[in-house]
Amino acid sequence: MRIAVTGSTGKLGSVVVRELRAAGHEVVALDRVGAREPGFVQVDLSDHGQVADALAGVQEVHSGLDAVVHLAAIPAPGIASDVQTFRNNILTTFDVFWAAIRAGVRRIVYASSETVLGLPFDVPPPYIPVDEEYPARPESVYSLVKHLEETLAVELVRWHPDLSITALRFSNVMHPEDYAVFPYDADPRERKWNLWGYVDARDGAQAIERALETAGPGFDRFIVAAADTVTTRPNAELVEEVFPGVPLVRDLGDHDTLLAIDKARRVLGYEPRHSWRDTARS
Repeated sequence: MRIAVTGSTGKLGSVVVRELRAAGHEVVALDRVGAREPGFVQVDLSDHGQVADALAGVQEVHSGLDAVVHLAAIPAPGIASDVQTFRNNILTTFDVFWAAIRAGVRRIVYASSETVLGLPFDVPPPYIPVDEEYPARPESVYSLVKHLEETLAVELVRWHPDLSITALRFSNVMHPEDYAVFPYDADPRERKWNLWGYVDARDGAQAIERALETAGPGFDRFIVAAADTVTTRPNAELVEEVFPGVPLVRDLGDHDTLLAIDKARRVLGYEPRHSWRDTARS
């Protein structure tokens, strides 16, 4: 496929571009900053005119797209003011979705966030492991925008029944060099904010590729995390100490992710291949 990737120079985006190209796809990389190289187009993604022009076609780069992967955003709470986070992220996502639809693109995969599950879980989750089945519980402006983006996608596919939009609720994205500080064993509350979860950027790219290949018309959402936790402490001990009384909906395993990836495995064929434990053993 010929795929545009927004946020192509970011922590996840740079790996996604590399992995999609390695898989044989033609990638048009879009971002506000980046090195001048084949396939990269400098675009201010908060400017709808630039976004629409870039997705419709760029001389000597592409004349049409099969899909759009939207990763560009202020990537977490607290990086910018709440107002700027809201304005930038919601408008950028609307611009990309709207421009893609008008350019004839009918396959969109984009970065939602684990934060819509209720992070930082100052209010305990309704049950553990958490999954996609309970209503969104945004607890920050950043997370509120992610919830609104999912709501936007629901309505856009209703307007366009042939349109496919997939929201991937990525956990905390990691590169191999980040594993030098693992495991997080000292204080379980240090990482309780996302139930001790993470995802390797290479597995994030895998989830995107699987969604591009398998998602049908309509909207769907998936948690995307590693298969394990960030700590060597057993899950039963962590949950009993930090979230006593929260219902457990199944056996937790010793170190299995508490951000349930069952749906991504079942529907997309996603299967995490990378763990910080591999680095620790090498």
